[in-house]
Amino acid sequence: MTLALHALHTVASRLAPASLDDTLAIAELQTRFDRKYILSPRAFHQLTVDLHDQMEILEIDGGRCFRYESVYFDTEDLASYFDTVRDRRRRFKVRTRAYLDSAQCALEVKTAGGRGETTKERSDYPFESRAQLNDDALRFIGARVPMLDHDQTLAPVLTTCYRRATLVDRRAGSRVTCDADLEWVAPNGAVVTLDGYLLVETKSTGAPTVADRLLWAAGERPVPISKFGVGLAALNPRLPANKWNRALRRYFGWTPTAAA
Repeated sequence: MTLALHALHTVASRLAPASLDDTLAIAELQTRFDRKYILSPRAFHQLTVDLHDQMEILEIDGGRCFRYESVYFDTEDLASYFDTVRDRRRRFKVRTRAYLDSAQCALEVKTAGGRGETTKERSDYPFESRAQLNDDALRFIGARVPMLDHDQTLAPVLTTCYRRATLVDRRAGSRVTCDADLEWVAPNGAVVTLDGYLLVETKSTGAPTVADRLLWAAGERPVPISKFGVGLAALNPRLPANKWNRALRRYFGWTPTAAA
């Protein structure tokens, strides 16, 4: 077990449980603001010690750390990626999100709003079809992503795998997702990982959460990072990635390569 996963399991074992229904009722947050942090196991442990009386942890059938897999889809010219790296106001992200422990899956479409908020719409999706888009999926996406040209097709470009625990603040109606053992896999089988760190995301309707304030007081600052964007850039150094340059260099040993 890695140090990051050990830290996740340690925290998961000592918080009070919250059911899935309670978690969705408290903080479903389909329209939300996210702040992301890359933390060492030590920093993560200290955060959760400070949060102990404030947070509960999502528990399903006795489990608290769950295996996730996301498959991201993009056009042949990577329209979603380039819109993200250029911070275009009208941008989108399409993925399937699989919960490997329960063999369940959802199709998710994210769109960015004018004030920086993210809106996510999702639909149940066949688990065995998570690496491809069927006709129902294409109709669902087409109704929500008007910026896609009619002649553009979507294909899988990246798969992410990780272990997640979800912390819930019942009083504030916010949550914190904590991911360990992050791995990105390209269609050709190439792999990059986030070794020795956890990716922590605070999710709220806008105002900083208690977790944000504790992290800021400890000297931690939000990191501009996207699992989708950083993964593609780390696997393909020819892609422009100035938006995530610092994170790529520090945590992935990334060096950009000029396009041929």
